[in-house]
Amino acid sequence: MSGLDSLYQELILEHSKVRSGGDLARLPAPATGPSGGEQSHTGQSHQLNPVCGDEITLRLSLGTAGEGQTVTEIHWDGDGCAISMASASILSEIAPGMSPVSLRHTIDHFRELMRSRGKLEADEDLLHDAAALAGVAKYPARVKCAMLAWVAAEDALRQAEAGQG
Repeated sequence: MSGLDSLYQELILEHSKVRSGGDLARLPAPATGPSGGEQSHTGQSHQLNPVCGDEITLRLSLGTAGEGQTVTEIHWDGDGCAISMASASILSEIAPGMSPVSLRHTIDHFRELMRSRGKLEADEDLLHDAAALAGVAKYPARVKCAMLAWVAAEDALRQAEAGQG
C-alpha cells in the first residue's frame, strides 16, 4: 500500500469514527420559512442500501441572504460500514457554504468518479477530503456505500429548493 493510500485509509477510518454532522437525532423537526431576514428551506431524505443494510437519513438546509442560496448545514444520522459513514461525514463538512449549483456539480463529479471503476482521478480541489474515497470505485460492491449520503443530499437539495420540508 502506498503512503497516499494509507493516508486516505486513515482519513476514512477517522471520519467513520468522528461522524461529523451525525447529530440529526438530537435536532428538532425541520422548520422552514423566514427567520431573521433570511429565507430558509429544508429537505430531508432517507436512503437504504438493501444489499448491505447501510442506511442514512440526511437533512439539508438552504439559506438565502444577500447573494443567493447556499447550503447552511447538513445533519445526518445513519448506520453502516466505515465507507458509508465516512462518506456522510465528509459530505457534511464540505457542503456548507456551497451554492445549490456547486453542490450538484460536486455530487455529479463524485458520482462519475465512483462509476469509473478507478479510471478517473478525483478533483481534490472540488472534492476535498472526499477524494480519499476514490479507491472505492475499484470495488463495485462498495460504490453504493460511498454514494448513499450523496444520493440523500441530492434528494434533500431538490426538496429544499422546492420549498418542501
